[in-house]
Amino acid sequence: MVRLLSPDISAAVNIPNQVPPQDDPQLALVHAQLRRLDPDGRRFAAVLRDTIDQLLNGEVTGRYDWKSLFKTEKTHAGTVVEINLQREFAFEDGEDMDYRIGGVDVDCKYSQQFGGWMIPPEAVGHLCLLVWADDHESLWSAGLLRIAPELLNGGSNRDMKLTVKAEHRTKILWLWRDAVLPENTLLHMDPADREAVFAQNSGQARLNELFRRAQRRRIGRNVVRTVAQQKDYMKRVRGNGGSRSSLRREGIIIMGDYRAHQEIARQLALPVPQEGDFVSARVVPSIPGDSRPSAVIDGGAWSLAESGDAVTPAPVLPAHTSSATTEL
Repeated sequence: MVRLLSPDISAAVNIPNQVPPQDDPQLALVHAQLRRLDPDGRRFAAVLRDTIDQLLNGEVTGRYDWKSLFKTEKTHAGTVVEINLQREFAFEDGEDMDYRIGGVDVDCKYSQQFGGWMIPPEAVGHLCLLVWADDHESLWSAGLLRIAPELLNGGSNRDMKLTVKAEHRTKILWLWRDAVLPENTLLHMDPADREAVFAQNSGQARLNELFRRAQRRRIGRNVVRTVAQQKDYMKRVRGNGGSRSSLRREGIIIMGDYRAHQEIARQLALPVPQEGDFVSARVVPSIPGDSRPSAVIDGGAWSLAESGDAVTPAPVLPAHTSSATTEL
């Protein structure tokens, strides 16, 4: 059973204490290069999150669960992961394999089932970047293995591809192991809350219900897109008629990926919205002597509301100085 970790824990925390083998300098070189490009695994995790969302295509289909994909879409996932990683890290094309990293040919294999990587015959003798992600577990891993015939199971599919024997997975040099995948909020919501969101008749009403019911957790841009199912989905979050202004009367603020908003989230001890994220929360005016964390918003001190607190209209969030994007 895998262990779920807090989404605020860095991926690097979960790396086993492994040392590249001294008899394989190419493996050590590629390992060091990838760790240099992505020390904490955040770029890798973001690619995997975006790839799953790309396959779900929620804006058009309304899907949020990997299990709802067609078989052909799941089969295509490995190719999309391979392409998106190459775009993110600007890997050169390999001579015989997918990539060339530090002058070394590396093949990329993705599986949604841990250990399900399908290794083609031409990869024997080469390094493979083995990638796994599970949206239901909110975990992912990536490691390197030099493929040898004795590491592979017997038998083959029609493409002559083989899997790595379970007892030889210990030979994988992990870059990141059981690291936290950014949460798919819709997938992990209480089913009753999710049903209430999708029961609304308009994109704006669905977004309002989402931010009302999924408070104090990161809500990614793709979740907003899936719920709104409209081309102007980001406009539906903003003030001037969007969820920010609609929910303000209920005492709910919606923080985005702006420095000022991130600081408010930190002061309130909430998850800090990263690029493309939102975090909603109901707040009330702070009471002197209250031990709850507080933040200064719109000239006053505000704390997170508890269930028994009376509803007070929320303050206006500060002007947006974006840390990553333009105003949302």
